[in-house]
Amino acid sequence: MSAAREYGLDDQYEWARPPAGGWTADDLDRLPNLPPHTELIDGSLVFMSPQTRFHTLTMRLLEQSLLEQAPDHLEAIREMTIKLDKYNRPEPDVLVVPVAADTGPQQTWFKPEDVLLAVEVVSQDSVARDRQVKPRKYAEAGVPHFWRVEQDGGMPVVYVYELDPATKSYGQSGIYRDELKVGLPFPIVIDLTAIGRRR
Repeated sequence: MSAAREYGLDDQYEWARPPAGGWTADDLDRLPNLPPHTELIDGSLVFMSPQTRFHTLTMRLLEQSLLEQAPDHLEAIREMTIKLDKYNRPEPDVLVVPVAADTGPQQTWFKPEDVLLAVEVVSQDSVARDRQVKPRKYAEAGVPHFWRVEQDGGMPVVYVYELDPATKSYGQSGIYRDELKVGLPFPIVIDLTAIGRRR
């Protein structure tokens, strides 16, 4: 049996072949039939594996909590990409951006200077990207706040980072279990034990 048939694909399936120099950020909007939530990291396409229930419930809890508590000029939104540069367009799980950064219903990405907070919920297949690669790239692009969320016994643990503009790197400002309480990018209190609870 061919590899294509083994994975439920037609033998005539054409895999995307990168051009010389790699894919660019604009290619994500032009390439046909890309899987949902495809990212671009250093000119290479990164495909997402199916998400776990923990991942989905954590994203929902954070997005809803941020939406409820954000000032009127800010909004929280899930799974939109950031065009960091020509060869990098990652997709954080949750973003906080100014409402004014909304360019309309066909928008697929934000500029890094419009992102106040990027949140990554770590999955089994994204550990290195979420712990090392993406935070470094967000910091270098000037994103002022970054949260990394890990699972511990089925509950979220939030690692909070703030940008040092002099070094363009993140410094950790706290680790939160049970309750997340921070003052930036705006005052936020989130009951992390409410994951999966109907509101």
